[in-house]
Amino acid sequence: MTSIPQRSKPRSLSEDFERIFQEHHRIVFRTAYRVTGNAEDAEDVLQTLFLRLLRRQCPAALEANPIGYLKRAAVNIALDVLRLRKRSAPADESIEIDDRTEDAVEVRQLVVSALAELPQKMAEIVVLRHVEGYDNREIARLIGTSRGAVAVMLFRARARLKKVIEYRMEGKK
Repeated sequence: MTSIPQRSKPRSLSEDFERIFQEHHRIVFRTAYRVTGNAEDAEDVLQTLFLRLLRRQCPAALEANPIGYLKRAAVNIALDVLRLRKRSAPADESIEIDDRTEDAVEVRQLVVSALAELPQKMAEIVVLRHVEGYDNREIARLIGTSRGAVAVMLFRARARLKKVIEYRMEGKK
């Protein structure tokens, strides 16, 4: 005869998890907002990241460097949001705005969509460097590689971004 598993009590949030959330949720939101440019998407990133943490054991990297781990995770989830948005975006969303704002929005959209086409690791490094302001040594430590590897990936990522943006700019002429 098989036994029916007992229902366990609902899991309460651990004090550590609550502390980590309270201390770092603003950083996660700002990081996600810088990548997505959208408050709703940044909220989705924040929620996704902390739900994932809640569902699994605390990674050692989180304990060792919570800000670095959370920023890196926020960047990765935000890049996933951008890729998803790119696939499901309507063909034309016209909004009445002045020329300067329109140019800034267009450039930002160009960069964001080009960034979404990069491989995950390259996009992550570009965002950590140019959005979050980490230097190559800090990025290397965060992702577990050498400074030289970071420099090479940044060089290649910039070259790919340039090609994608130039291609799209040519298509608009």
